[in-house]
Amino acid sequence: MRHDDPADGWFGESVAATYDHPWGREYEPDEIARTVDFLAGLAGDGPALELALGTGRIACPLAERGVDVHGIELSRAMAARLAGKPGAERVTVTIGDMTSARVPGRFNLAYLVFNTINNVTTQDGQVACFATAAHHLQPGGKFVIEVGVPALRRLPPGQDTVPFSVEPDGRGGGYVGFDRFDVVSQQFTSNHVTVAGGERAGDDHSTFRTIPFRYVWPAELDLMARLAGLALTDRWADWARAPFTADSTKHVSVWTKPA
Repeated sequence: MRHDDPADGWFGESVAATYDHPWGREYEPDEIARTVDFLAGLAGDGPALELALGTGRIACPLAERGVDVHGIELSRAMAARLAGKPGAERVTVTIGDMTSARVPGRFNLAYLVFNTINNVTTQDGQVACFATAAHHLQPGGKFVIEVGVPALRRLPPGQDTVPFSVEPDGRGGGYVGFDRFDVVSQQFTSNHVTVAGGERAGDDHSTFRTIPFRYVWPAELDLMARLAGLALTDRWADWARAPFTADSTKHVSVWTKPA
C-alpha cells in the first residue's frame, strides 16, 4: 500500500503514480508539441523556469529542444517521475513552494501551465506566484500562464456543479469528473469518480478523489501581473494562438517584465 507524504500536498504518490496516463488533450503528442513550440519561441537562447514542474510533461520535451529548463515543484513524488524521461537529465529541479521559492539566476521565460495557478487556493498566494515569476525574470522576460476560463456560464440558477467528463468503460464501470463551485469565495473542487466494472466491480479499484482550487478571471490575473510589475502583451485561446473570445474555454496569456 502506498502512503502519501503530507509534504507533497494533494499530489502525493497515489496521484503521481498515474498522473502521466493519457486522459486529456493536454497529454496528446501534438498538443505537447504546440505547447513546447510556443514556449521555446519565447525562451529563445535563454533559460526557462517552470513553476509547478509536475512530472516534467512540458519541461522534458522543452529541454530536448535545447532550452535550459529549471523547475520548482512542491511534490517530491511528482518530481521523482521525471527519472528516465527523455530530456530529464537536462532539467534542474528545486523542491519548494512556487509562491515563495527562489532559485539562482535570471530567466528569459517563466511559465505555469494546465490550470496550475488554480491549485493555489488563496488570492494572496496567486499574487505571490506572480511575484515569484517577476523576481526570476530578467528585463524583457515573459511570464506565461495557461488556465481555464471559469465555467460559471454553464451553471443554471440554483446549481453549483458542472460535469466535465463522463466516460463509460463498457464493462459496467467508468469515470465521471465534475467541478463544484462556490461563487462567493471563488473556491471550487475538482472531483474524480472511478467505478470498476466487470470482474473488478466491488474491489478497491473504485475510487473518489477531490482536489480544491481557486478559480481566477483573466482581468484578475492582469491586475496580479501589474502588482508584480508585469504588463499583458498577448492573450490567446490556446497554444496555437487562436483568438481569445467570449466563448473561449481557456486562455494562454503572456505578461512581460519591462526592459
